[in-house]
Amino acid sequence: MASVTTLLRRALLALALLLPLAATAKEAAPASDDPVLEARVMRIAAELRCLVCQNQTIADSHADLAQDLRNQVREMLKQGKSEAEILAYMTQRYGDFVLYRPPVKSTTTLLWFGPAVLLLGGVAVLFVVLRRRSRLPDERFEPDVPDEDVAVR
Repeated sequence: MASVTTLLRRALLALALLLPLAATAKEAAPASDDPVLEARVMRIAAELRCLVCQNQTIADSHADLAQDLRNQVREMLKQGKSEAEILAYMTQRYGDFVLYRPPVKSTTTLLWFGPAVLLLGGVAVLFVVLRRRSRLPDERFEPDVPDEDVAVR
């Protein structure tokens, strides 16, 4: 009888420990009843960057702001706004940063071409260092001397 009581106590303790987790769970946001509208919302949301996460689109993000922006896109579509109007509104409000693929223009050239410039610069530095190093005489390098501990074993 003692083992049943112990099992019951452990089950109640586990339930008590898991109860706070259930209290913080969020209910799924209701999707639109119109699947065509929802597909348009997700297509536009895939073009907008989450301003909180920054590595995700608002279609992929679970942040509260991303949900709010998806709802705003949904409402604008219901009002009859086009995709271009919605993207223009979001760009006007949040800047080019909100676009997941910002346009190439003078203010975004570093964003578009910066990684390629850094890569080419790194390759050039590596090439120069290796070339200078290959021209050094052997006396400039330390000889490989085996450790005393390794040689004894």
